[in-house]
This record gives sequence, C-alpha cells and structure tokens, in this order.
Amino acid sequence: MKVALIAHDKKKNNMIELAKKYKDVLSLHKVYATGTTGTLVKGATGLDIICLKSGPLGGDQQIGSMIADSSLDLVIFLRDPLTSQPHEPDISALLRLCDVTNTPLATNEASATIMLDALKENRIPCKKID
Repeated sequence: MKVALIAHDKKKNNMIELAKKYKDVLSLHKVYATGTTGTLVKGATGLDIICLKSGPLGGDQQIGSMIADSSLDLVIFLRDPLTSQPHEPDISALLRLCDVTNTPLATNEASATIMLDALKENRIPCKKID
C-alpha cells in the first residue's frame, strides 16, 4: 500500500512519535511524505521514505496529485488547527481530494492511530496495484 505522511510544524514531533510506534507497520508499505516531515521521520526511524517537496513549496500539491490519480491508499495529515497556514488553499484542496476519491484520511493522532491499526490488520482496501 502507499501511505502519505504530512505534518504541520507544531505537529512534526507528534508524527515522529507516531511513526516510531508504528515503524513495523509502515516499513511494510511504500511511504511518501512532504519534505521536512519525511526527512525528520526518516532520521528518527530509519524508515525508507520518499520525500517530496516541503508542503508550502508544493509538497501538498504533489500529494494532492497522487490522490487525484488514485496513487495513494492512505493519508495521515497531522494538522495544526490553531495556527494560520499561508498555503491553506493547498491544504483545503488536498482534504477535498481525499473526500472526492474516497481516500482514507487521518487528521489527528487519534484518527491516525485507528488508521494505522487498520493498516496493520489489512483492513484498508488498496485502491491501485502497481
């Protein structure tokens, strides 16, 4: 399966801890991430992560394109709802694409834990096989 990891600045440490906890699960899948998030998670876990551009520099749009092409099976996006984001239109578009394409999306640690547990138990259907 293909999984995308995205985290706003104030949520990056939370993403690292989540990835550490679910390293065994994530290691079985192809993982993509926006640039800074991917670099930090890779450094902390040793996971093989395909890093795209930083979110504000187009990484959100790159992941959005993958969602639109049905190339991702799960998106974990730890958002900071209390901080204004300069690239908010890109974020809204990404969330909308998940809804349109019926791509499972976790936007906080509780939902991410549920999704990763489901991934561990093979309960998330793969949308596309390479």
